[in-house]
Amino acid sequence: MQNNLKISFIGGGNMAAALIGGLAGKLTAANNIHVIDISADALGKLHTQFGVTIALEIDARVAGSDVIVLAVKPQQMKGVVAQLLPHIGTQLVLSIAAGIRATDLSRWLNGHQSIVRTMPNTPALIGKGITGMVATAGVSEEQRAAADVILRAVGETVWLDDEKLIDPVTAVSGSGPAYVFYFIEAMQQAAQEMGLTAEQGNALAISTFTGAAQLAAQASDPVSVLRERVTSKGGTTYAALTSMEESGVRQAIIKAMKAAAARGQAMGEEFGRD
Repeated sequence: MQNNLKISFIGGGNMAAALIGGLAGKLTAANNIHVIDISADALGKLHTQFGVTIALEIDARVAGSDVIVLAVKPQQMKGVVAQLLPHIGTQLVLSIAAGIRATDLSRWLNGHQSIVRTMPNTPALIGKGITGMVATAGVSEEQRAAADVILRAVGETVWLDDEKLIDPVTAVSGSGPAYVFYFIEAMQQAAQEMGLTAEQGNALAISTFTGAAQLAAQASDPVSVLRERVTSKGGTTYAALTSMEESGVRQAIIKAMKAAAARGQAMGEEFGRD
């Protein structure tokens, strides 16, 4: 355990709690983790569960941190950064907010250059997340390694060379769990319409999805080959997939994901304005 790494979280919501749960007592000692949030209830739960230190306002302890994790909503970021500014030195600033560009964070922080922008997703809540990450030029190798180990506490990481690719990452994996839930809901509804109970439909849909995903993760063949192996021409799967193609399901999914990426880019423009 690297028990000397000091981390401050600005924001104590679900994603911050997931990260803290993966870090406290594992990567670093619990009392090296400091959490600031406006909710006393949220802070109390984090202190009780993990033993971290807490505060209702950004305080001097943040100045002594090695890493500052910005875990607030995008629309709150500019105001929070203004409060953070007096406490910024050489720390790594790690943002998990959608749409907030590193260039804007740097500008709001008077040119601070040690910034890693990330996009995690909600499976991080059970340690099964994946996070897209990009570092600014001022991030040292040691800071990059610290950022990587922090996000690996809740899953896998994928490093990007261009910040513009964060918006596609948001569309694929950041928003991706919602697409999966949407598809599962449709499977559950179809199951009930065909006579199965809600409980049966739920069990069949979720187990099928998780099992297929694990098979895809472990197989050496691409998913297209796995799909073809299940699809006998003229069979039941063939009928289902033919119906989906005729309904334009594939193109609808691609269009939807591009819409998500475009919204991410628009959020950057919207929230990055002075």
